[in-house]
Amino acid sequence: MDKIKLEILGISYSQSQAGAYALILGESNGKRRLPIIIGGFEAQSIAIELEKMKPSRPLTHDLFKNFATTYNIDVTEVVIYKFVEGIFFAKLVCFDGIKEIDIDSRTSDAVAIAVRFNCPIYTYESIIVSAGIILDEETTDIHLSDIKPEIEQEGENEYDNFSTKELEDLLMSAIDEEAYEKASLIRDELKKRKQTNK
Repeated sequence: MDKIKLEILGISYSQSQAGAYALILGESNGKRRLPIIIGGFEAQSIAIELEKMKPSRPLTHDLFKNFATTYNIDVTEVVIYKFVEGIFFAKLVCFDGIKEIDIDSRTSDAVAIAVRFNCPIYTYESIIVSAGIILDEETTDIHLSDIKPEIEQEGENEYDNFSTKELEDLLMSAIDEEAYEKASLIRDELKKRKQTNK
């Protein structure tokens, strides 16, 4: 059975489930999308690695990578191999230089590990057919900056009155304190300012 390569298109706050996020995987060179509901911790872990933020202490997925590389184990690919009653099943394909071993994993953890090992993510046609969607041109633009807190701020943004330098210092402090939700909000404000100043 041929595998279909997927790319991470973005993460957005789930409107249907409080405290959850939608991880959007897209078919390489195709228009089909695979939306997967994941928890806030896993969403932040994926976003932190994609955004190249450096936490002061390793997150669980960083620890997994450090442990694996210490013992010369490489994760060569992630495969989302089953979809049953709304739940995706994934596996890590690992290689220690001698043999290949499959390790069962939650899909959100598998993707967080895949971005750390820079390995491809695959699925099968049957899963794309049963759980995938085709987004029209207007709704394909989903980015990591779409990550939002559970409670939206109304009115003035709390970071409006800070200078860019102050925001950069706050961002580093938030990362050091492992306040990743706060860090993602500050990062989004910095991105917004950069786009405005273009």
